[in-house]
Amino acid sequence: MHTIPPVFRIGPHNLPNNLFVAPMAGVTDRPFRQLCRRLGAGYAVSEMVTSRKDLWTSLKTSRRANHEGEAGPIAVQIAGTDAAMMAEATRYNIDRGAQIIDINMGCPAKKVCNKWAGSALMQDEPLALQIIEAVVEAAALQGVPVTLKMRTGWCESEKNAVSLALAAERAGVAMVTVHGRTREQGYKGAAEYATVAAVKAALKIAVVANGDIDSPQKAKEVLALTGADAVMIGRAAQGRPWIFAETAHFLATGEQLPAPTVLQARDWLIEHLHDHYSLYGELTGMRTARKHIGWAVTELPGGEEFRQAMNLLDSSAAQVKALQAWFDTLGASYQRLPYLAKPPEARTIASHENKQLRQQA
Repeated sequence: MHTIPPVFRIGPHNLPNNLFVAPMAGVTDRPFRQLCRRLGAGYAVSEMVTSRKDLWTSLKTSRRANHEGEAGPIAVQIAGTDAAMMAEATRYNIDRGAQIIDINMGCPAKKVCNKWAGSALMQDEPLALQIIEAVVEAAALQGVPVTLKMRTGWCESEKNAVSLALAAERAGVAMVTVHGRTREQGYKGAAEYATVAAVKAALKIAVVANGDIDSPQKAKEVLALTGADAVMIGRAAQGRPWIFAETAHFLATGEQLPAPTVLQARDWLIEHLHDHYSLYGELTGMRTARKHIGWAVTELPGGEEFRQAMNLLDSSAAQVKALQAWFDTLGASYQRLPYLAKPPEARTIASHENKQLRQQA
């Protein structure tokens, strides 16, 4: 059985486990990261911060660079296409509290890739390596480790994750995360893990598997198939941040934790909302909280109807009051969260490469 190591290390930083929160733009802000870590995640990476200096004073970037009250290690993901600008962004974020710098070479969004940032950089390995070396050099001056998040490649015929990861390791990167899709796939189709396994086999530094890890069972399967040192969970944590505690328990014991109680979920979500409003202010906080509430309720009885009604509310106080009342009503009928569909079980890994991996495992 693959069990969680008592300590996972990135540079000088000890982490309590190997279950990580993936950086997601518009999702993994400071309140969400803190909630996930409180509910079992060992590590969380910030939303992407641009290397464009002219945007650093924008409200969006200043919020992303605000780590007030956040427990360390504080990891900040940066993105850009110019080595000197990325080095400057490294220094900027370290000055504002970053203890780990993560380089974004995994984002498939068109608005990022059209500017040759994110996963688009995998098409130009010399430029990608220049950026990696510049960031590592800038961070090393302050004793800060650098990590890299990438995809398997630009497209199916150009999977270069192994060569780029090896170059990153030689340049001094401390850890590599691989999302098991190409940039061309976006988030379509199923993630494949053969490339992740190949990267792990080639590198001496830690390798993290990412992509379609949506249950404790899937986490165990991916760890076994790839030999990865850790897993990174993204979309499956939206509305279910307790997936990290569930996964930690399953990996350690082989047993599935029961769903949280209705009252536990209510209290966690309301606490999260207050933290969210505190960061964003009344108007923006109320609007951006809608997605978090929606993710949390839509798979519960009456959740979709509540989500639609809640989206019409026009104040944070009204949101909290409505959520409190809705969960209290739910709690009168159910002790634990009564999901309409069972939490996603491990998906069948159906690709030819992954079938080979399964046979070898």
